[in-house]
Amino acid sequence: MTASSASTASTSTSTPAGGERCAPRADCVADSAGAVTFTWAGGAADGEALVLRRRGAGTGPDDTVRLPLVARADDQLHAVLPGTVELAEGHWDAYLDDGTAVEAGIRDLRALIDRVPQTGRVTVRLPHPTADGRLAVRSWVREPHAEAGDIAVEQGAFAVECVLYGARIDEGASVEARLGDRAHRFPATGEGERFSFTVPYSALVEGPAAPVGKQQLWTLWLCPAAEAEDAVAVRISRLLDDVWDRKDVFVYPAHEAAGYRAAPCYTAANDLCVQLTPA
Repeated sequence: MTASSASTASTSTSTPAGGERCAPRADCVADSAGAVTFTWAGGAADGEALVLRRRGAGTGPDDTVRLPLVARADDQLHAVLPGTVELAEGHWDAYLDDGTAVEAGIRDLRALIDRVPQTGRVTVRLPHPTADGRLAVRSWVREPHAEAGDIAVEQGAFAVECVLYGARIDEGASVEARLGDRAHRFPATGEGERFSFTVPYSALVEGPAAPVGKQQLWTLWLCPAAEAEDAVAVRISRLLDDVWDRKDVFVYPAHEAAGYRAAPCYTAANDLCVQLTPA
C-alpha cells in the first residue's frame, strides 16, 4: 500500500473583497538529494521569505530557517531549502516573515520513493499538509539508520527485512523489543547492510506481564553487534519514501491469543513497534 505523492489543499486562495492579497500558498518539489523547492502559488511578494520554524522549540538560530523568495525566469517566486542546510529532526511549520501561516499546495514527492542514501547519515525532509491544510516539513536525521522493509505477518509472529545505513551487521547481532525497563532480544540474521528478524508475540507476554492488562507499545531497536550498548542501538523505522505519518496508513492483521491481541505497527514518527492490547 502506498500513499499518493501529490495532493492539493482544499483551502481557497482567491483574493477577498477590499483588495487584500490572497492567502499565501506554496507548491513543493522534493529531490533525492534532500533539497525542497517551494514555488509560490499566490499570496507572497518578491523580497519576502519563507520561514520554517521547528514546532515546540525555542527561538534560537537552530530552530528557524529563513529562505528568501526569488523571482525566476518563469515569473514565479521560488524558495529553496538546500539539502546541505541543517534541519533538526521534528516538525517545521511554514510562515511568511510577518508570521502568516502558509497553505499547502501541490506536493511532488516522487523522487523520494525507494530512495537509496549515498552516505551513512540519513536525512529526510517531507513537505506535507497539517490537519487544517497548512504547510509543514517533517524532518528526520538518523546516523546510523535501520530502514524497515517488507513485513510478513505469520501465525503468532511477524518477520521484517531491513537495510542498515551507516554501520554493518556483526556476529551476534540482535533486535531488541523495549517497554520501559523490560526488554526482549531476537536474533538478527544477515551480513553487511542487510538483515532480517522475527518477533514471536508470545515472547512479549510471558511471565508476570501475562495476560495483557492494558495497551502496550514495544519499540524495536537493532543491536548491530553482540555486545552493543544502549548508546549504539539503532531505532528501526521506515523513512525512505513519501509517507510522513504511517500510523493510520499501514495497518497489519492482528494475531489473537488467550488474553491479548498483537500486531506490528508504525508510530506517527514512522518508527516500527509491536502493539499489544487486551483481548
